[in-house]
Amino acid sequence: MYFIESIRLRLIPLTTQQLQLHASDYLGLQKSLGLSPRPMKMEEEFQSEFDDALANYWLPETAANVANYQWFTNWLIVEKESNSVAGGIGVAGMPNDNGETEMGYGLDEDFRGKGIATEAVECLMKWVFKHPAAHALTAQTPVRLPLSQRVLVKAGFSQVQEENGIILWRKAKVG
Repeated sequence: MYFIESIRLRLIPLTTQQLQLHASDYLGLQKSLGLSPRPMKMEEEFQSEFDDALANYWLPETAANVANYQWFTNWLIVEKESNSVAGGIGVAGMPNDNGETEMGYGLDEDFRGKGIATEAVECLMKWVFKHPAAHALTAQTPVRLPLSQRVLVKAGFSQVQEENGIILWRKAKVG
């Protein structure tokens, strides 16, 4: 099983088969990965966005991009101490012609306010920037979510613009 790690976290990119199991039996997926199974606690709005991404992006894109599936999937954020899923993170495909890709993340309500999202963003960012074509990461946050904005600021992102209640962020590769 492929994964990357930080001090407190293990990030596991899900294959097409694992995403299918996620869709049909989330607790079973966790058990199959040797994790301590628990339901995800997330607001309805974010759960709806996750379900849409699973069905309409991650499943078809990982199936179409088997060799580079990590760029098209949800990565489980696993807190090592509890061996539990704390959330998910990922990027929206390989770097485009400008060397950019977009990052998104979501955290279980029980794991918020502990620096886990920032650590996960920094961990995946290091992985992304190892790719020679990757020059920048972008992200979007609603204006009404200052904690999510704080994660990006702590990870070194800068606000680019604000439009229709959404803030666009960017982090350039250093060096």
